[in-house]
Amino acid sequence: MDYSYILNSALPQKEKLKAFGFIESDGVLNLKKNIADGEFYAKIRLSEKSFCAEVFETLTDEKYVLFDVKSANGAFVGQIRSEVQTLIEEIRTKCFDFQDIRQKYVDFLHSEFSAPGDTPWSDEGDFKSTVYRCPNEKWFALVMEIKFKNLGFESDEAVWVVNLKADAEKIPEITDKKSIFPAYHMNKKYWITVLLTAVTDFEQLCDLTRRSYELVSDKR
Repeated sequence: MDYSYILNSALPQKEKLKAFGFIESDGVLNLKKNIADGEFYAKIRLSEKSFCAEVFETLTDEKYVLFDVKSANGAFVGQIRSEVQTLIEEIRTKCFDFQDIRQKYVDFLHSEFSAPGDTPWSDEGDFKSTVYRCPNEKWFALVMEIKFKNLGFESDEAVWVVNLKADAEKIPEITDKKSIFPAYHMNKKYWITVLLTAVTDFEQLCDLTRRSYELVSDKR
């Protein structure tokens, strides 16, 4: 099962991973951990671009394929998935830096642009968002909470992002699909979505925000 979406919000700490039990080989970190009272074991593999898990039967070393079959359900496969998910969460908590930079970014918006922010969709139930506007009342930044699956990942986990306007001709080269993506729920020709997580280059984020402000306020 693929957990690579975690790499888009958290930075692995190699020494902590090794202390947890990971063994490095050819630049890849591997962990073998017993689950289901030792009747099965999980193999966790972490590389620069992927973070995945497989499950095997202990007696035969045969892969437990139902673990990866999305349509498979039932009490036992559910238990296996739950134990692996718990292990993944423990690894992330103990061995990753998953700092949320949202408040730092909001402080930047306030100090740089004197933009207080408003919530035009405050009556939209669970949709959490704040719009930051130029003096012409057009917004240049939309900070919101969305699901990872909205960015193309197989995860319902929530994450904070900001939508910014960008130069159309530069969008293909700056959307790295790691921290910068084609815009969620907006015109992808002119807007981008940036994660507000530890993997994001904060100075680059600030520069992209300044450019968004220029484009929206027509100060080019």
